[in-house]
Amino acid sequence: MSELITAHFAPMMFIGLVLLLLSGLPVAFALAATGLFFGFLGISLGLFPETLFQALPLRLFGIMQNETLLAIPFFTLMGLILQRSGMAEELLETAGHLFGPLRGGLAIAVVAVGALLAASTGVVAAAVIAMGLISLPVMLRYGYHRPFAAGVIAASGTLAQIVPPSLVLIVIADQLGRSVGDLYRGALIPSLLLIALYLLLILLIALVRPTWLPAVPPEARHLRTEKGTHGYPSLLWLLAAAAGVALLTGRHYDALRLLLAGHSTPAPLDETIVAATTIGALFTFTVALIDRLLGGRFLSPLAQRIVWAMIPPIILIFLVLGTIFIGIATPTEGGAMGAVGALLIALLKRRLSWEILKTALEGTTKLSIFVLAILLGSTIFSFVFVAADGPHWVKQLFLQLPGEALGFLLVVNLLLFSLGMFLDFFEIAFIVVPLLVPVAEHFGLDLVWFGVMIAINLQTSFLTPPFGFALFYLRSVAPTHPYRDPVTGSLLPAVRTIEIYRGVFFFIPLQLFLVALVVIWPELITAQIQKPPSLNPDAITIPFDETAPSPWNE
Repeated sequence: MSELITAHFAPMMFIGLVLLLLSGLPVAFALAATGLFFGFLGISLGLFPETLFQALPLRLFGIMQNETLLAIPFFTLMGLILQRSGMAEELLETAGHLFGPLRGGLAIAVVAVGALLAASTGVVAAAVIAMGLISLPVMLRYGYHRPFAAGVIAASGTLAQIVPPSLVLIVIADQLGRSVGDLYRGALIPSLLLIALYLLLILLIALVRPTWLPAVPPEARHLRTEKGTHGYPSLLWLLAAAAGVALLTGRHYDALRLLLAGHSTPAPLDETIVAATTIGALFTFTVALIDRLLGGRFLSPLAQRIVWAMIPPIILIFLVLGTIFIGIATPTEGGAMGAVGALLIALLKRRLSWEILKTALEGTTKLSIFVLAILLGSTIFSFVFVAADGPHWVKQLFLQLPGEALGFLLVVNLLLFSLGMFLDFFEIAFIVVPLLVPVAEHFGLDLVWFGVMIAINLQTSFLTPPFGFALFYLRSVAPTHPYRDPVTGSLLPAVRTIEIYRGVFFFIPLQLFLVALVVIWPELITAQIQKPPSLNPDAITIPFDETAPSPWNE
């Protein structure tokens, strides 16, 4: 019996973990218990030395000293402060005024705000619940196609998985042993591409099925000038001027980058986009501030409302990303700056109270403890699993697949897609990702590209019925019984679960298309990563002056 256990120790250990997880035991405790049980079992069978666990405390203390993980509480606090201070409600209402006159305008507003919430809160649950509470009743009020309305909210909420500065990317970077800044750079273009795909789908449906996505009626638009107009001309002039400033910044950004950070190499595209957007947003905010000080002579109420609601979080987000991309700040320092910036924004808008600060700190503490507990448990498990040569077993398992690297990627994507319906991304990152790293390195895959692909895949799985997490979040806030709309007074039917499931199938193909595009065209990610200059040893020359006196003769 002992010989059988010794011969199949690694697979038995993995199966034991799966059984404990299925039993409902908390993931952190299941990981630690599996590691400790099989560790002592291996010692009793003579598979491990009795001193096996002596090095474990150093590994655990090493986790607590990991400065990269400090970015998690900082970015979480930043997002919770912005969320608790009413930013989501203000953004959604403002974006509704901006895009409401268009067919599909409310859906466009949801995608735009979903992207902003993703970049500020970084938490899927917060984004989906906020938009489900605020936007879904408005979309249902004005006759939106019910499944599509639910689908666009769920899909936009999951953008928090991939849009930098995402918590998912921080955790994956730590598990892959790669720079968080590199994963942020690599994920920026795919995340912008996915947002563009969402918007294109909305515009296409607005053309093909205009009755599905009606415009907001004129009587529901309240931001008007003194003459009764909506004030779009001044907003368009302001945005055109800001776009001109952004384009000018992008054109001359390399010179500015050399001045600020001393970089003489050409800037990657994503860094240029972040810098140009930041300067354009700062210009817009400055113009609006001057106009407000002058008594609102040039900008309409609509333009002022949009600037004051949407520009401050945009500036904060892109300042944080910009300092990380340029290299002025580490992700941890950028997160700290973002948390302080969120506190200042809430304070300037007079929405920072002791209760908001208290709940944000409590939420940050809970999430940080949750992540640390899972990480400690996974360290104990991986410590014993590595001692049992488990990574070699996993590697041999994947090497037996046909198709080599392509077959490995296909199976990994299917595996992560399936696990994402049942497990939280923290659990997948700490349990599964470390097992895949040796195989990815064996096939010569770029680990930054591999990590971003994993993040996109997990985002897709969060939408997939019947167990996608985003679906449960939306189901928890969607009306479960017929209700009377407080504005129109009409009786509206409940939102059925099958309608939420039907809605996400509009967006799942877009995300699967992005996963396939990243696999086929890895330059979408790798082109943005700054690689150190290669060094040719043969080209190194050391000057030697034969006439110089030797120090050994002194």
